[in-house]
Amino acid sequence: MAASLRCFLRSGKNTVSALQRREFHRSVPAAVQMTVRDALNQAMDEELERDERVFLLGEEVAQYDGAYKVSRGLWKKYGDKRIIDTPISEMGFTGIAVGAAMAGLRPICEFMTFNFSMQAIDQIINSAAKTYYMSAGLQSVPIVFRGPNGASAGVAAQHSQCFAAWYGHCPGLKVVSPWNSEDAKGLLKSAIRDENPVVVLENELLYGVPFEMSEEAQSKDFTIPIGKAKIERQGNSITLVAHSRYVGHCLDAAAVLAKEGIECEVINLRTIRPMDVESIETSVMKTNHLVTVEGGWPQFGVGAEICARIMEGPAFNYLDSPVTRVTGVDIPMPYAKILEDHSLPQVKDIIFSVKKTLNI
Repeated sequence: MAASLRCFLRSGKNTVSALQRREFHRSVPAAVQMTVRDALNQAMDEELERDERVFLLGEEVAQYDGAYKVSRGLWKKYGDKRIIDTPISEMGFTGIAVGAAMAGLRPICEFMTFNFSMQAIDQIINSAAKTYYMSAGLQSVPIVFRGPNGASAGVAAQHSQCFAAWYGHCPGLKVVSPWNSEDAKGLLKSAIRDENPVVVLENELLYGVPFEMSEEAQSKDFTIPIGKAKIERQGNSITLVAHSRYVGHCLDAAAVLAKEGIECEVINLRTIRPMDVESIETSVMKTNHLVTVEGGWPQFGVGAEICARIMEGPAFNYLDSPVTRVTGVDIPMPYAKILEDHSLPQVKDIIFSVKKTLNI
């Protein structure tokens, strides 16, 4: 009896000891989801709070909370002096913003759509982009031009253009094109802090799309360096390069192709100018094939520039087939939905181009 009791107590003691040593399973905390709209809003809010020289102006950005609600709540928080509703006069308020930047402020100039920036293109290029050079470095113009770029849905030819190639063509400007929420927040904060004019090309169809935000990206100190691309998916069969919404298309195509044994490396350009050619070259030297994807027109486009840079650089000798471009169709955007769908790159177009490039 006494021996049995001692045995029971020993086993009980060992059980308690084992329980104390046991590491209970901890599930990974659920990642924070944030829409691109909220990421842009958070970026502006943090920079307005951080630097009193920062202000936002544009059509309906204040009392209406923005045409796409990107500036929601900022007018109530910062007031009329820093969140400014303007008349429908892009040339006028863009000129005011450029002048304010020259005077030492840091304006964020919002276009309701970048198609309307054509009304102000003289201010953006001749006044903002060229002044630092023309003043021999004496006059910087720290300004951000931001708003939705490229095709939306059902807004026809005059409201569906991609301006990446337009503004990427001009020395003196920096041009960024975010895809997900981290891109949007990090690139916009870097743009606001930059001493040069920066064009931030957002996408209306992405505003309401939620993406995971890392713990790092939730910090007020989070920025993404301008001029650095990101590899969104590793692969060794072929390189896909895209910016903005079409990064998602490339990832979708890569998932389909992976089932057939084709591993695509997907590069998110993030910045159009200065372009991270080195990252593209490094990838091409590994995969030996390249497809570029964009929503803009083919002639003199972002893909055309990438093709030229690859041909002129060291990666050309590593190519096993010609570079293929997937672009918008070379026509003004039709209004009818079925024609609009056929005018923009679809996932099936990327898959077809990959197989064509690989000769499959």
